[in-house]
Amino acid sequence: MKHALILCFFLCAPVLGQTNTGELRLTILDPSSHGVQSSVELTCEANQLQQTYASDDFGHITAKSLPFGIYVLRIARPGFAPYGSTIEIRSVVPKELTVQLRLHTENVTIEVSDDETLVDPYRTGTTYRIGTAEIKNRVGSVPGRAVVDLINSEPGWLYEGNSVLHPRGSEHDTQFVVNGVPLLDNRSPSFGPEIDADDIQSMNVFTANYPAEYGRKMGGVVEVETARSTLPGFHGTLITSSGSYSSFDGYFLSQYARGKNTLTASIDGAATHHYLNPPVVQNYRNAGTTTNYSIRYERDLTDKDRLSFITRHAKVSFEVPNEQVQQAAGQRQNRTILETMGIASYQHIVSNDVLVDVRTMARGCSTSLTSNPASTPIVASQDRSLAEAYVKSAVSVHQRRNEWKVGFEVDSTHLRENFSYYITDLSQFDPGTSPSSPLFRQQKWDLEQSAFVQDQVRLGLWTLSLGVRWDHYQLLVNQNAFSPRLGVSRYFQHQNLVLHAAYDKVFQTPSFENILLSSSSNVSVVNSKNFLQIPVRPSLGNFFEIGATKSFFNHLKLTVNAFDRRLTNYADDHQLLNTAISFPIAFAKGNIYGGEAKVEVPRWGRLNGFISYSYMVASAYFPVTGGLFLGQDVPSTLATGSRFWASQDQRNTVHGRFICQMTTRLWSGIGGDFGSGLPVEFNGNLQDAIQQYGREVVDRVDLGHGRVRQSLAITASLGADIWRGEKLNVRLQADGSDLNNRLNVINFSGLFSGNAIAPQRSYAIRLTSTF
Repeated sequence: MKHALILCFFLCAPVLGQTNTGELRLTILDPSSHGVQSSVELTCEANQLQQTYASDDFGHITAKSLPFGIYVLRIARPGFAPYGSTIEIRSVVPKELTVQLRLHTENVTIEVSDDETLVDPYRTGTTYRIGTAEIKNRVGSVPGRAVVDLINSEPGWLYEGNSVLHPRGSEHDTQFVVNGVPLLDNRSPSFGPEIDADDIQSMNVFTANYPAEYGRKMGGVVEVETARSTLPGFHGTLITSSGSYSSFDGYFLSQYARGKNTLTASIDGAATHHYLNPPVVQNYRNAGTTTNYSIRYERDLTDKDRLSFITRHAKVSFEVPNEQVQQAAGQRQNRTILETMGIASYQHIVSNDVLVDVRTMARGCSTSLTSNPASTPIVASQDRSLAEAYVKSAVSVHQRRNEWKVGFEVDSTHLRENFSYYITDLSQFDPGTSPSSPLFRQQKWDLEQSAFVQDQVRLGLWTLSLGVRWDHYQLLVNQNAFSPRLGVSRYFQHQNLVLHAAYDKVFQTPSFENILLSSSSNVSVVNSKNFLQIPVRPSLGNFFEIGATKSFFNHLKLTVNAFDRRLTNYADDHQLLNTAISFPIAFAKGNIYGGEAKVEVPRWGRLNGFISYSYMVASAYFPVTGGLFLGQDVPSTLATGSRFWASQDQRNTVHGRFICQMTTRLWSGIGGDFGSGLPVEFNGNLQDAIQQYGREVVDRVDLGHGRVRQSLAITASLGADIWRGEKLNVRLQADGSDLNNRLNVINFSGLFSGNAIAPQRSYAIRLTSTF
């Protein structure tokens, strides 16, 4: 009934949509001012975008969802001189351009180069771009991880546990913005359905200089634009892949475009025997399946009005992998995640300088955990859900030097949580722990509101980004805050160098996962002798960044940053007893600082690729300021001022991948990932750890220094266009991961809790057909 009411709200509400992308509306004329069909190419090396379009009989083209930046525009038509120029997309208000071609004459040259777009001279912070080519040529992943694997390769990001993304030392503070709508819950494989990578056109990845329109989860922001074709008529994509661990994935997208209407549908299904990162080498009970489908309809009602609808449904079912003792006992634990989402948008152009839009979303998501009676040391059962309704409205105004955006958000979420347990091995728990629990059942509404204003000001070679955001949160506590966002950059044209600095004040709301359970007074029955419970408040942070971007040899781009983050009520997560149930906690403060660098080669002859490096130091300080603690954990949480290394404190991280186009149809790639090792949280007996996880795993942990040992994984790819035709193209790609076959332990967190072993040597093959 609740989901039906939300769906009704979604269908009836007037809605609009926008992201930090623009649009080019191009008209191509012949010398007599008549529209002509032409081939058009847009290229922006900084945004990893190279897109080809074809104008209609009247010479019209609409290029949508162009990330802000400088583009090279090329137009070609037989019998006419080629045309080339640079254009700038810097506003969500569509840019209109008319080009009149000249008749062909000899010795006509185009005085523009793609190298001119390698560095964006007006960007006030670092934004890493994952473009269409990188997504298409990605190394094969086990189901559920393609998107997070791509993001994890960017500077400042790393995995912990089961592919949970941690941007610059933040825990559960990653925000995905999908077609302009924020998804604030955890999107890692063990928590939520993945957005299918083959549905994605591009991603922008932020870790600083956040636009004021984004809030609440501010460790890192990932803007996602889903795939859309520019070709009229019926066309589509069919992708099948298979590989190690009995993995299989099938994806199909079809699209029909006619006139002002476009209808797109996609469906995907996958299965694997390696869904999560297991705690032991044997990979016991680790099967998983995923399915999802989406439908999108878009119509240009007029030249000034656009309407679109998106619906998506996804299901994930997987086993929770066992340790040695659990496998011997016959434990079986299973999780199921269901999500249904609807988005509707409508956009209206008020004038050549003003655009108004609003976006609404309705979403329902449920998660369940079941355990068989043989589970050890605990049998846990969980059923939780959320139902969310979201509305965002914004007005964008383009002026000569200014790009204004003003808007507000309203988010209403209904949370419901049920949980119960009974213990099968009481010796594994602290004294006073209850052997069983009644059914914990609680539900509550979370109502949040926010408003923002932001502006980008161009002053010659200087650019300023100025914004302020207001947030109101009232789930467990009632709290609001103003958050200024400031950025400045200076472009040195002759050196093709941009220097920038940014400051972000952030207000980060606690994670949704099991927050009601951890705040319920009924939980005291679990261990009434040692019990501490404090409501989790939002984190407040001051984020600083300075950096530079420079091109070399007109083919290579270097980006370097130094950052410092200071937080109060530093967010983390904790487990309930020895279950797979986690919930948010907070410490008095957290300090994270470090540096990053990325070298990108968009195209240099036959070579393209990147290498990224991150150095980070992350520490947190007691006492705890929020969360639930039981048993022996309670005394240590009250120790004032003591420091410890955060679980995300990996000092050195390197990712890289390069692709060589050996012939017009054949390419090869090689890459690698290195990590210096995360901290170890281990209080148990060494022999017990060996019995639990095996000697191979324990040997990959340096208990004396309290660190997991270094990890290294080499990857390689080979791809070929096996058929190229006017209507059909077929492409084959083979990938090998961890070819050095090294046992890489991601993290080691003691008995029955938090171990994760990375996938070992594996292979995958992917066949892509477009028509």
